[in-house]
Amino acid sequence: MDKWLYVMIIKKSKTFNKVTKAVITRHVENLRRLDADGKIELCGPFKGFPGVAGMVIFKTQSYEEADALCKTEPLVAEGYAAYTLASLQVADKENNYLL
Repeated sequence: MDKWLYVMIIKKSKTFNKVTKAVITRHVENLRRLDADGKIELCGPFKGFPGVAGMVIFKTQSYEEADALCKTEPLVAEGYAAYTLASLQVADKENNYLL
């Protein structure tokens, strides 16, 4: 059985430098809720990657579900960031690294 994760790359918009502590608090509250719901595999900010704020790797049932979660991310919903979403087929020892 194929195993998929969905990778959200959070891209800074022109207004990203106007992000406030309140916005970051909403962002973190959203991550906590998604994590509690079992929807996040991994997330975090990037350092030294111009134009990119960070990423969230979702473990959802579908691309469409992950895309819906991206749209509710406060940084995106409030216009501070855009996103790219990619499907990642997991290669691991359980599936012999897709060999």
